[in-house]
Amino acid sequence: MKKKLRIVFMGTPDFAVANLKALIDDQQNIIGVITAPDKPAGRGKKIQQSAIKRYAVEQNLNILQPTNLKDENFLLDLKNLNADLQIVVAFRMLPEKVWDMPELGTFNLHASLLPQYRGAAPINWAIINGEKATGVTTFFLQHEIDTGNIIFQEKVQITDDMDAEDLHDQLMDLGAKLVVETVHQIENTNIITKPQKNFNKNDLKAAPKIFKADCKINWDQSIVTIHNHIRGLSPYPTAWTRLNNKSLKIFKGKKELIHHSNKIGTIVTDHKTFLKITVKEGYYSLLELQLEGKKRMNIENFLRGFQNQKDIKFVLE
Repeated sequence: MKKKLRIVFMGTPDFAVANLKALIDDQQNIIGVITAPDKPAGRGKKIQQSAIKRYAVEQNLNILQPTNLKDENFLLDLKNLNADLQIVVAFRMLPEKVWDMPELGTFNLHASLLPQYRGAAPINWAIINGEKATGVTTFFLQHEIDTGNIIFQEKVQITDDMDAEDLHDQLMDLGAKLVVETVHQIENTNIITKPQKNFNKNDLKAAPKIFKADCKINWDQSIVTIHNHIRGLSPYPTAWTRLNNKSLKIFKGKKELIHHSNKIGTIVTDHKTFLKITVKEGYYSLLELQLEGKKRMNIENFLRGFQNQKDIKFVLE
């Protein structure tokens, strides 16, 4: 029986957990897990562990949490693990000393069809840009980020009602299967890779990190652009606007295509069941939202909070 590869896994969030779990379920030999250091979070600054660490502890796996990936002590600890292969899923950028260490290399799972959407937020940007399809890619790491030779790709469709969370979960499950398949191919030493330059590079779209300013809704844009913007940022980092001098996060809405003569940005509401924003081609009806200082809620509960206020007028800023 062929000896199992010695694998080091690197990752941080839930997206990575599904992949590590798939490898464990496949009885792969995970000799080490590299993840982010514990850090304080929330109002109470309670120390939080990464999702990967919590799972790795449950599985009694060997865990390393370097603050600096170039630290000589960490590099020595990593070298002493004597890994044949390293797998990276939703982790940080690695220095060459790390990714070039194992004999069989280091491969990464990326949540897009590379070379499209290289960068930190491929799931969000695919929806924001109105793509009808995306996917997952496994590829070997090299010097420039997200540019290595492609091993495998799997494609999925993006429907009009799908938000970033829906797509995240679908790609997470698909990616976990692809990671296991990639390991099997590497085990069998019949892996064939393709340079990214062999793939369509026309109009390459990037997936940079998203900041708060990127999330602000521009109600002057088309209704389709607004809808894609909101669902592409839901539930995180969340599209937002200003209402009555407060920040209003919008998680879900729907398009209503209809001719009107109202001014763009005008609010239309019955104060009970609906609140709509006037846009170019019709109205954008808000379904799930969160006003600054309040919890996330549906539109009926949101409007109920204003029913005791006489002659309330909503003002969009």
